[in-house]
Amino acid sequence: MTRRHLLSMLSAIGLAPKVATAQAQPEKPRIEPLELPDAEWKKRLTPAQYNVLRKEGTEPPGSSPLNNEKRKGRFHCAGCDLPLFASEMKYESGTGWPSFFATLPGAVVTKTDYKLLYPRTEYHCARCAGHQGHVFDDGPKPTGKRYCNNGVALTFVPVAA
Repeated sequence: MTRRHLLSMLSAIGLAPKVATAQAQPEKPRIEPLELPDAEWKKRLTPAQYNVLRKEGTEPPGSSPLNNEKRKGRFHCAGCDLPLFASEMKYESGTGWPSFFATLPGAVVTKTDYKLLYPRTEYHCARCAGHQGHVFDDGPKPTGKRYCNNGVALTFVPVAA
């Protein structure tokens, strides 16, 4: 019997150390951060993108052409091109912003914001820290989440034919 087999058996009956359990779980993909000076972000982004991605602004509801995007593909961060969502994750929420029920693994990080005086979960691109939107617990199955995204913070890359 190998050490791995022994630890698996002990884990099954709750006797293995927690370290063994942690080793069996897959690691999140490592994403190298992209940090640029503010002047460089201003050169790279449109004023609307800069306002949302770097200043945590919000675009007007219904203003994004991505609301109606129905093709197969990926939605990328407009700041650094990191894929954040697959088209299969998108759904019509009726909010006026592109909405998704999940993200690609490791693509976003969250924090709590109190800008409206009550706590909301804000999410950002894991690579460039660009503000994308907020996540709510009123989405569809299978996750019950609604990632309500600013369309200007995204680009769409269709699947090659």
